[in-house]
Amino acid sequence: MPRALTAAHLSSTDGARVAYVRTAGSGPGVVFLGGFMSDMTGTKATALEAWAGSRNRAFVRFDYRGHGASSGAFEDGTIGTWLADALAVLDGVTEGPQILVGSSMGGWIALLVARARPERVAGLLGIAAAPDFTRRMWREEFGDTERAAIERDGRVTVPSEYSEEGYVITRDLLEEAERHVLLNNPIPIRCPVRLLHGMQDEAVPWATSLRIAEQLEADDVETILVRSGDHRLSEPADLERMTQTLERLIAATAGA
Repeated sequence: MPRALTAAHLSSTDGARVAYVRTAGSGPGVVFLGGFMSDMTGTKATALEAWAGSRNRAFVRFDYRGHGASSGAFEDGTIGTWLADALAVLDGVTEGPQILVGSSMGGWIALLVARARPERVAGLLGIAAAPDFTRRMWREEFGDTERAAIERDGRVTVPSEYSEEGYVITRDLLEEAERHVLLNNPIPIRCPVRLLHGMQDEAVPWATSLRIAEQLEADDVETILVRSGDHRLSEPADLERMTQTLERLIAATAGA
């Protein structure tokens, strides 16, 4: 029998319309949180949906505002508004304990969600998780030209191998993100956590996952480094590793 699937929108805290696709199944459910300028039709999101379907596991994927099928302009988004969208999905679309799977920026958002809703988050899987990437971008990746454009125009477009148009980075994004930085203090998350990171990742240093593991208050934390892996971790072997790690994480939450 086909699984029940719902494609719809919900309203976030300030009225933004957030698109999501939910498939019915058993718990704990799995929620996928995508990356910066990604959408819920990406390889990892759809691979997880197929995996969940084969195991009758409840699953949700969604788009932050300004991404994919959701309302709003990308340039108006901040870490805080995208966090609000993720919380709206968790609160309004899912039931019971959930496993969060966060890719790149989605790993940052997932950590923030787990901190805000500890009673709802049973486990967390980060894939090239990128907390505080805005701080690294300003301090280490931007040169004088980019900083001057931000100060003068409030925005700058930076090239990216993942987008032909490049990424628009705004002053609002950089400044608002400072309210959500995590890596300089203990992270009060105590659920089981798994962190996957490619050692050929040129977008987010793999040492970031080691730093997350150091700062988490959880005892059950594993970091898995993939020597040949890039930032996307979307090759068939990477997807198999992702789902196998998720299965072990679910088993760990059942024994918690």
